[in-house]
Amino acid sequence: MDSDKFEPYKEDHTVEVQPAIGEKRKVIQPTYLKDPQLAKLKEALVDWINRTLKSEHIVIQSLEEDLYDGLVFHHLLSRLTGVHLDIGEMALTSTAQICKLEAVLKELDLRLGLKDSSRIRWDVQLIHNKDLLASIHLLVAMVRHFQPDLDLPSSVKVEVVVVEVSRSGIKSHVQMEDLTEDRRAAASDSHSRAEREEAFDELLKLEDHELSNVKEVILQFVNQNMLTLGLQVSNVDRQFSDGVILLLLIGQLEGFFVPLSYFNLNPVTHSEMLHNVTLALDLLQDTGLQLSHVDPNDIVSQDISATLKVLHALFRKHK
Repeated sequence: MDSDKFEPYKEDHTVEVQPAIGEKRKVIQPTYLKDPQLAKLKEALVDWINRTLKSEHIVIQSLEEDLYDGLVFHHLLSRLTGVHLDIGEMALTSTAQICKLEAVLKELDLRLGLKDSSRIRWDVQLIHNKDLLASIHLLVAMVRHFQPDLDLPSSVKVEVVVVEVSRSGIKSHVQMEDLTEDRRAAASDSHSRAEREEAFDELLKLEDHELSNVKEVILQFVNQNMLTLGLQVSNVDRQFSDGVILLLLIGQLEGFFVPLSYFNLNPVTHSEMLHNVTLALDLLQDTGLQLSHVDPNDIVSQDISATLKVLHALFRKHK
């Protein structure tokens, strides 16, 4: 990294940590490091960083070598969000660099709307250890969130070796991992989502008696799927506000069990209800059901348009 403001500090910073039992690590296959599409993506990301930080007089040359100390991500956070963290500018030791990265990545994850750690494919240790895969995943997520119109190479994939540590030893397997999505598929999905949003908006404009009929249809759909659990819903407006029925319904429709320890089965406080509803919406996103402009607080507050939007989306997918 070149900079008119900062003198680069070189240190053997890498901290090797013994893998823990159950831990998984992913490494890009060496042959894919020379893949032309990967090279184009790396070049595009380097160019984006340098253009974004041009006014800061910061120029990087390598995603592998210039991101580990947190300086670049710190400045990107400041430029893209206007958030100025009260942390030191230069971190010269490994300990200081890790502390800096922890603060910056915590704020970035928050700004990216990533509350579910299972969906985050980077962490402080990976970035600090110059993990190219983790760095690219983070940068692509930042581009998609802060500058979605930026034209990154489409459908970039790499082959990775997944290493898992168990009590019986170390196991590994090879899999393909997406770095960027197919633009055409993404555009088509965006168009379809816009059509669904428009259809739902029209639904809310119906006369009261017509909207009641829609609620009745959705209520019948819900109860058909809750029958095996011995549960019945009689009021769409109120019975989804604590998130319990919603979580159980999602589990029934998607064919998985949500462990009772993951949510509050008998929520009393607003925060307990909010936890349940947030978990439900995160699960829906994980299953590929994209719902824009749905705030968990609205469902907890018994906003019928927000509740119906979620139920209508489930109905359309599983009817």
